[in-house]
Amino acid sequence: MKHFRIHHKPLPAYRSAKTGALLLVLLLTSCLNEHPKGLVTEDQAYTSAAQLYVNAVATLYNYIGGDSDSQGLQGTYRGVYDYNTFTADEAIIPTRGGDWYDGGFWQHLYLHTWTPNDAPLYDTWTYLYKVVMLCNQSLDQIETHQTLLTSGERSSYEAEVKAIRAMFYYYLMDLYGRIPLVTDSHAKVSTISQSERSEAFTWIVNQLLQAAPYLPDEHSNRQGNCYGRITRPVAHFLLAKLMINAEVYADDDWTDGKRPDGSQQTFTIDGQKMNAWEACIWFCDRLSNEGYALEDNYAANFMVHNESSKENIFTVPMDKTLYKNQFWYLFRSRHYVQGGAIGMDAENGACATTSTVQAYGYGSKDVDPRYAVNFYSDTLRVDGRVVRLDNGSPLVYQPLEVMLDLTGSPFEKTAGARMSKYEIDRTAYADGKLQDNDIVLYRYADVLLMKAEAKVRNGGDGSAELNAVRSRAGAPAREATLDNILTERLLELMWEGWRRQDLVRFGLFCQAYDQRPQLAGETDSHTIVFPIPDTAIDLNGNLKQNPGYAKE
Repeated sequence: MKHFRIHHKPLPAYRSAKTGALLLVLLLTSCLNEHPKGLVTEDQAYTSAAQLYVNAVATLYNYIGGDSDSQGLQGTYRGVYDYNTFTADEAIIPTRGGDWYDGGFWQHLYLHTWTPNDAPLYDTWTYLYKVVMLCNQSLDQIETHQTLLTSGERSSYEAEVKAIRAMFYYYLMDLYGRIPLVTDSHAKVSTISQSERSEAFTWIVNQLLQAAPYLPDEHSNRQGNCYGRITRPVAHFLLAKLMINAEVYADDDWTDGKRPDGSQQTFTIDGQKMNAWEACIWFCDRLSNEGYALEDNYAANFMVHNESSKENIFTVPMDKTLYKNQFWYLFRSRHYVQGGAIGMDAENGACATTSTVQAYGYGSKDVDPRYAVNFYSDTLRVDGRVVRLDNGSPLVYQPLEVMLDLTGSPFEKTAGARMSKYEIDRTAYADGKLQDNDIVLYRYADVLLMKAEAKVRNGGDGSAELNAVRSRAGAPAREATLDNILTERLLELMWEGWRRQDLVRFGLFCQAYDQRPQLAGETDSHTIVFPIPDTAIDLNGNLKQNPGYAKE
């Protein structure tokens, strides 16, 4: 068994550094071993502790969000978020006549018919590894210029970079399973080998455990010196995620129908021996102790000015005049005339699946109160007035008329409940894509649902946590069964990018759901991870393809 230890130590003193601006001082890298050139000389960039922080640590936060395809953890298309959302039963981008076929890309996501030579899959791989390599280069700079730092500053700078790197490795491991663990910025592709998934999981956990005591003990979502940064609570959230998924991540052969037992996986944390579920609960409790709590109003977490949320844990900072990060999802979902009604454009694409709206109770007398926050549905009104199509008839979204290919359907352009959730910033630029609402990546409601699930998996009762989330929404109490917790995760976390991971953990991702039949040959569950991109294998002959995927 693997054992892990975390010991709480006083947080080393930080010198003040302006991190809110997320200054771009390094050019993007395009391959694994590329060395980016700074916009200033090294002598200029590294003359003080504050400048070393800005140029070796703060600059890394430029890559949490993005403004082009496959870049950023959320906000753009064909990247981490889309691979976690449109591959599951939560949402779909139907083909709408001449719109949204895109070479079959969106259908391939929904049907699980992606291939190792899909360009966006490789673009996502290179984006994640680009940030990993930038972290490695930053650690080199901190070591090279350590004389500028006190021992406390060096420990805290290194911890922050290592935590960022561990987070990006978490996404790589979650998506691709068996991945190279590269910690040397000078590594040559020919020397890089592939790690088993359990090895990557263990390494990521250890990196976060080692970094956590040296990270600022602050709320990252709040404006100030720690705004948008990886703080100690963010690390604890990631560790809770790793623990709740420990059975999946410790499994090196996900095609044999067997998983390690989370109750038998042991971790030593703060001197206490725990199984995976107990460890998840421990990290969730740390977040409660940090003062995170549910907002009284579910929608408040997604308002235009949501920086004061007591629930949001980690966000992508957004400011239409300061940052280049963009949020495209509302723009992608709403009908053209809805965009026009708010003075913006739209792409008329993404919508909820029929099984999702039925889970919310749509069409019944008991519709979940969060439905109205998460979706535009039925007759659309903007500022109290009915929005009308070009022919003068009302725009009516049809939540139950969704099909994978709507071409020729009378509801080709109107099928599906559309994404709402984020309050529309009416002063946004670029058709709403440059908004002021911070993009929510991690929040406390998820913590409560993880804790409820961990309790149940460990033989306990998660009712208090489950029903705290439901009560806040105005929904009646439910028994804390695993099925009810999974449903609650859909109702509460809709549009937040967790559904694929949840279905994988519950053993449902490879089964038929909604309109998706089980893929031929998918009974071995090989699609719970994506293929290693062919291009990556071509560049490095040491990499082996994941089971179930043939090279094309």
